[in-house]
Amino acid sequence: MMAEQNFAPMSRRSLFRMIGMAAGSAVMYQAMTDLGYAGESGYTGPTKLSGDVKGASVVVLGAGLAGLTAALELHNAGYKVQVLEYQHKAGGRNISIRGGDTVNELGGFKQQCQFDSGFYVNPGPMRIPYHHIALLDYCKRLNVPLEPFSIINYNAMIHNSKAFGGKAKRYREVESDFRGHISELLAKVTSQGKLDQSVTKEDAEVLLQALRAYGALDRNYEYKKGALVSNHRGYNVDPGGGLSWQPTDSDPMAMSELLQSRLWTGLLTGHEYEYQMTMFQPVGGMDMISAGFVRALPPDMIKYNCKVTEVKQDANGVTVSYVDAQKGGAVQTATANWCVNTIPATILSQVPMQIGAPLKNAINSLSYSAGFKAGVQMKRRWWEDDERIYGGITYTDQPVALISYPSTQFMQTQKGVVLGAYTFGPHAFELTSMSPEERMKVVVDCGAAIHPQYRTEFENGVSVGWHRMPWTLGCFAQWSEANRAKNYDALCAIDGRMVLAGEHASHLGAWQEGAIVSALDAIKRLHQRVVAA
Repeated sequence: MMAEQNFAPMSRRSLFRMIGMAAGSAVMYQAMTDLGYAGESGYTGPTKLSGDVKGASVVVLGAGLAGLTAALELHNAGYKVQVLEYQHKAGGRNISIRGGDTVNELGGFKQQCQFDSGFYVNPGPMRIPYHHIALLDYCKRLNVPLEPFSIINYNAMIHNSKAFGGKAKRYREVESDFRGHISELLAKVTSQGKLDQSVTKEDAEVLLQALRAYGALDRNYEYKKGALVSNHRGYNVDPGGGLSWQPTDSDPMAMSELLQSRLWTGLLTGHEYEYQMTMFQPVGGMDMISAGFVRALPPDMIKYNCKVTEVKQDANGVTVSYVDAQKGGAVQTATANWCVNTIPATILSQVPMQIGAPLKNAINSLSYSAGFKAGVQMKRRWWEDDERIYGGITYTDQPVALISYPSTQFMQTQKGVVLGAYTFGPHAFELTSMSPEERMKVVVDCGAAIHPQYRTEFENGVSVGWHRMPWTLGCFAQWSEANRAKNYDALCAIDGRMVLAGEHASHLGAWQEGAIVSALDAIKRLHQRVVAA
């Protein structure tokens, strides 16, 4: 998505977007797969761990979605399972922040969320693609109701502070004008016979017909102001009834100005495989998923506030040392025959563990993305009342990168919470170097450049810098092609009596689906070893 470019150093998604623009979505997706950023999960249904487990015990480190998945399936298969979790609740990065919640960051920043009851922001994952079938299946099995997440809204905005006097344009205007101008150019080339070696005469005739309909071109194959174009990009005055609602056609943007504005980069989000509709979100917040897992587990299986300080293993089992993450105090231990370790590699690299050199090198080789999100509570739902924006995302070149409007409670509440920032890399570091109050001022200033209502309707906000969260130290793992080829297999391999799982141990990095299918693969291989023994 354009938001993650920020017209700054190129991110991986910016690279994929440019590949898609130049060579098409198929080439872009192949590049994503080759680099380990996309791919089918291979999930075919509930895991079946058959065979006698011989009373084996497993300690699961971390109660994110990977840890919860492993715990649930191992428990159902008859294993004695205990889970150690750093936080005071389950979910890992699968969390929602609500009024009264506290956000503690490294560096001493502490925020108390002041949202009204019923409102929340998802600082981690916020949407579920339709093709993430393992996650969707678990939601169904765990009775976690879902609702649509609006990824594309033709009435939302695309904004570049350096183009069109800093005035944002509607998504539909940019999309229609870009498509229209490209269609006109291709129609001219086709009618001039420049494609004779590429298409037959009959195909050229059909192509011209298609371009006329696709690009809203007139009889001369020109994209110009008129009712046909307004029916795609919108009107200055919409059609109405009686004598007072005469429609007025809108003026398309000139092609050169549109191209130079770079607004077209914001059009590709809905075409990327990761973000194609339909997308979903749990009703009531993303943490409803982890809550569903917790309901399905014995009430005493997860022990919270456990900071792992050492992992030892020998031929008979695993011993995990930990302290109270809140109070400190004496070192405690948990023992088991086997260990499923879902702690992020950023943290694991600092934990003494008895593991082989290949796994240790793989853990140390991984870096994590910096990520920043900010939720903003508004006094009224002005995006609906004033702008007629119901869900979807506005993209901007400013540090906040995007504004995501809530895809729920349409016209039901006076107030509402928008996601006022979701950015990576340099901007994430820049924003988290500020105090929470300073960050929110930047968020409001950036939002007001697109929606002046920010100034008068802002009520309160909360922000999260994932690289400053003490239990993850990053948003998601970043694999280079070379590093994946060198270390990925070692990261996923069973080392003695321990196996790793999580989004970092998958080809679906940064997604909950990756965490789940990674855990399923890990426990399947672990179970095979247990039964064989």
